[in-house]
Amino acid sequence: MPGREELPSPLERSSEEARRTWIKAHDSAVEQYGEGERAHRVAYGALKHTHEKVGDHWERKEGGRKGPSDPRSARPRQQGGRSGEGVDEQASREHLYGVARRLGVEGRSRMSKAELLEAIRKANRGRTRAAR
Repeated sequence: MPGREELPSPLERSSEEARRTWIKAHDSAVEQYGEGERAHRVAYGALKHTHEKVGDHWERKEGGRKGPSDPRSARPRQQGGRSGEGVDEQASREHLYGVARRLGVEGRSRMSKAELLEAIRKANRGRTRAAR
């Protein structure tokens, strides 16, 4: 099934560029691996190299930076690792603070970078749940 028909809801609320990235990677993965979860994982892995999840949608990374967002997207599938759930762990603390402010995270000014990352992940999960 073409990626456009399987587009996850957060991507439906994202930019055309984010949708195009996911669809192209998904369709390529379907050709190589077949339909299923693996094609979705490959598509999200490609998306995480150029975009980050903010609330209930995906946005271009800070300054147009490219590269893996978290340990899992930096390594081959067999090596595993922890997922950043779409949050760009390589972003500056200032950028993360701005994202937290947009999401309405309380107490953000006293948070470390690691605390901001976790708070943004939590806010993203809540926004995505509410948007469904």
